[in-house]
Amino acid sequence: MTNKRISARVVLLDDDGAVLLFCGSDPAITDGSAAWWWFTVGGQVQPGEPLALAAVRELAEETGLLVGPERVLGPVWRREAVIHFNGEAMASEEFYFIHRTRRFEPSPDARTPLELRYIHGHRWCDPAAIEALASSGQRVYPLQLPELLPEAYRLTAAVPAQLPGLHVIR
Repeated sequence: MTNKRISARVVLLDDDGAVLLFCGSDPAITDGSAAWWWFTVGGQVQPGEPLALAAVRELAEETGLLVGPERVLGPVWRREAVIHFNGEAMASEEFYFIHRTRRFEPSPDARTPLELRYIHGHRWCDPAAIEALASSGQRVYPLQLPELLPEAYRLTAAVPAQLPGLHVIR
């Protein structure tokens, strides 16, 4: 494995503390056998692109929500993993930002052709709903998301000087 992918992800919270999750699968597996998983908004950082700009670009592409980079908090978490996506195994380094908004229905209108192939649905989930997904055998990334959501919600009310440093998650 030689491919490295740096991603900017957004934990998009509503006013009740639920997070928007997408359901997806590997678009390279087209025979119906691909595992499905749940994940936060976000994707690959383009060469030279600042992380916060990548986060808000992905937010706009995947949901239609337009916000400036100064409106996302973070990055607050970092996750490293080997992922299998689009027929490749790659070393993934993900940086997580947080944004709070009113609950809305995401628009697929600005999604890339690849995103249209692998994003199958979405759901706003509180920690209990995420635990229910995981208990039913469905993968939710990051794995610690249910325990991290209360901190994420609390951070949306913090002043910038009170934000913690970057935490490593799994």
